[in-house]
Amino acid sequence: MTRTGSAPSSGAEPELASPRGAGFRLRRKLSLAIGPFGAACTALVEHPQLAELWPEYLIRQHQIIRATVPLTEVAAERARALTDADPIANGLAAYLDEHIGEELGHDEDLLGDLEALGLEREDVLARVPSPTVASLVGSQYYWILHYHPIAFLGFVALMEGFPPTPALIEALMTRTGHPVEAFRTFAEHGELDPGHRERLDQTLDSLPLTPEHEVVIGVSATSTAGLAAEVVEEVLEHRPQEA
Repeated sequence: MTRTGSAPSSGAEPELASPRGAGFRLRRKLSLAIGPFGAACTALVEHPQLAELWPEYLIRQHQIIRATVPLTEVAAERARALTDADPIANGLAAYLDEHIGEELGHDEDLLGDLEALGLEREDVLARVPSPTVASLVGSQYYWILHYHPIAFLGFVALMEGFPPTPALIEALMTRTGHPVEAFRTFAEHGELDPGHRERLDQTLDSLPLTPEHEVVIGVSATSTAGLAAEVVEEVLEHRPQEA
C-alpha cells in the first residue's frame, strides 16, 4: 500500500532484506530517514482527539492512494519506452504491471471505510489536496518522466514498508470507538503488504542496478518518508471543531 497509505506506527524500522542486495541497502537508508514519520504517526495514535482526527487522516491517505495506480501506469509506460536501450527496463516494467494489479480498487475500498464513518464519497473527492500531498505524488512524476522510472520504487518501498499490525488496528478501534468497517482497508494492507514488500525486495535484488539507480531510489524513498511525515503533521494540526 499508502499505502499509504502506510499505517501509523511507533517508528519501528522496516524489516531488512538480504544483506547483499539492493533491497537491504534501500531498507537501511529508509531506517535512517523514517524517524520523523514514525514520531508523527505515534503522536497521531496517542492524540486525545484521535477519534476526530482519524477521518481526516483517512481522507489524506485516500488522496495519496487514489494516485497510486495512475502513477504506476505512467512508470510502467515509461519503462517500456526504454526497453530497447536500458537493461533494467523490461524487468522494471514487468514488476510495475504486477504492482498495478496489487493496487487496483484500494481507493474505492478506502472510500467505503470513510462512508462507514459517515462521510459522503462526493465530499471526500471534493476536498482539495494539500501542497504536501501534491508534492509527495507529484515529485514521483518528475523523477519518472524526467530522470528514470526506477525512482518510483523508492515510493513503493515507503508505502509498502510499514504494514499495520493486528495489535495496532485493535488499539485504533479501541481508542477511537469507530466500527470495524472503518478499518477494513487497514486490515487488508496488514495482510498483503508484507508480501508486497518481499516482492519489491526480490525485484530490487534481481535487476542489474547501477549505483546511480540506487541513489535515485534512495532519494525517492527518503523524500517520500519526509513528505509522508508532513502529511501526518498536517492532520495533527487539523482542528476537528472547524470541520
